Amino acid sequence: MQVTASKNPVSDDHILKLLRSDKTFERGFRLLMSTYKERLYWHIRRMVLVHEDADDVLQNTFIKVYRGVLQFEGKSKLYTWLYRIATNESITFLQSNARRNSSSIDNNDGVLASRLKADSWFDGDALQQQLQDAIAQLPEKQRVVFNMRYYEEMPYEEMSTILDTSVGALKASFHHAAKKIERFFREADHL
Repeated sequence: MQVTASKNPVSDDHILKLLRSDKTFERGFRLLMSTYKERLYWHIRRMVLVHEDADDVLQNTFIKVYRGVLQFEGKSKLYTWLYRIATNESITFLQSNARRNSSSIDNNDGVLASRLKADSWFDGDALQQQLQDAIAQLPEKQRVVFNMRYYEEMPYEEMSTILDTSVGALKASFHHAAKKIERFFREADHL
């Protein structure tokens, strides 16, 4: 699902200007949330799969942003910084869930896929469900990279900034993920 930009995009500079004044901080934060909420939600949702979990992680993301936005130095784009926080919060959530379930994230495939099927907010057709099942079986890093590249068409350079990983490693992760998903579909066709 590709998210489209709003008709009247708000500049990051405007949001940051509002956030840097005590008088306009709350208005600036509400503007930041309304500008980026949907994009961050779908990024998180592709990682954690379940609507309620994505809402929780998004809330935690915005809490972290609220507490730390005044320390944002502007060395990267605002969205890149938000995306990194959302990614880290999603990974923390998945790792916490895995520990609670006494299994590693990489062995949590069936749990993620079955939770997605039971999610009343998921309205995908059979092919989408199959793709999500295949993605759920990927190791964590490959799942994150695949989602960022496939769904959001994010450039490797931007992913590199967000994930603090080299472009080459990201390309390799995406390649391995794509091959595993391709193999998943080939095997599903033969069942």
